[in-house]
Amino acid sequence: MNIKAHILPVIIFSQFACTSLWFAGNAIVGDLAKYHGLKPGLTGLMLSSVQLGFILGTLLFAALMLVDRFSPSKLFLGCAFLAALCNAALLLEHLSELTMLTARFSTGFFLAGIYPVGMKIASDYYEQGLGKALGYLVGALVLGSSFPHAIRGMSLGTEYTLVITITSALAICGGLSMYLLVPNGPFRKPSTVLQLKAGITLFKIPAFKNAAYGYFGHMWELYAFWAFLPFAIGTYNSLSNSTIPISIWTFIIIALGCASCIIGGYMSLKKGSKKVAVVSLAISGILCCISPLLFQLPQQIFLILLSFWGMAVVSDSPQFSTLVAASAPAQLKGTALTLVNCIGFTISIVSIQLLSFLVNGIDPVYIFSILAIGPVFGLISLYKKSS
Repeated sequence: MNIKAHILPVIIFSQFACTSLWFAGNAIVGDLAKYHGLKPGLTGLMLSSVQLGFILGTLLFAALMLVDRFSPSKLFLGCAFLAALCNAALLLEHLSELTMLTARFSTGFFLAGIYPVGMKIASDYYEQGLGKALGYLVGALVLGSSFPHAIRGMSLGTEYTLVITITSALAICGGLSMYLLVPNGPFRKPSTVLQLKAGITLFKIPAFKNAAYGYFGHMWELYAFWAFLPFAIGTYNSLSNSTIPISIWTFIIIALGCASCIIGGYMSLKKGSKKVAVVSLAISGILCCISPLLFQLPQQIFLILLSFWGMAVVSDSPQFSTLVAASAPAQLKGTALTLVNCIGFTISIVSIQLLSFLVNGIDPVYIFSILAIGPVFGLISLYKKSS
């Protein structure tokens, strides 16, 4: 079946544009706190608020099977507009800590109708070669997540309101593009009946359970690594009297994951999604274990290894989504992706808050070591028998 050439590029752009909202608050949290007289140290809370909103959103979407019962493009459009509006709330003149965290929570809630829905739309078009398509799609998520740091790191971003304005406008453009240019896919099989026990049914499928557990191990590490990258670079600067530009290098390290997702997608065509996921998890797990040593290395080596880690930590994500989608019944594919996202992001909150708690109680060079738990668990899960 011939798929129109514009479909995948539009999905990729829309995913990038809308997921730029994810880290928009974190990129400017210091400026927000200073401008509004809020307490410092809000980074962990800012990201956890988004994650919590996303979790509750995906839980509701999965329970009601919204992605499988209604047009994904229309759902994507509505959530893109609402997420942009919630993100723009950070521009309010009088912003309290509660209002700020509520705005981030609400943004996360509506992102539940963007990230997993975008993957569902891709799976409706690309039954064959889904690993490659999702490689591009998750690469767009990675680039979108890092984009606010790029804005902030450039002279353009010295006025923090520009980060919010640009990301909100991008999200609206992304929602409109998806709705206007990407109709329902040829492999979409909508569910006509609400199945409240769909999640229980899915976890009774061994292949689905193994893929989901592997993804959960991956999620223990991913967002905590991204959230504490600025802290890690700042720690290195303090220990070595370096002046590494934190925002720019945070953008570079996260954005490199875009390239690795795409490369992993092409590799999955020859090696299979499971092998790509295993190699990525193993590399990032090893780097977790040796992370305290990185802070003793010369600056160039430190940045090279951190960049390599930024590539390995996310390149397995689209392949886990491929394994999840492939192991779920066609009429529950959207619910499966949404449910796994929900649980995975719940796990990410635990790891983020754990690092936030430990950051003032242990030597900062050990902050990433605890993340090794995730890759180890994920690798064990992937090698369990599916029968």
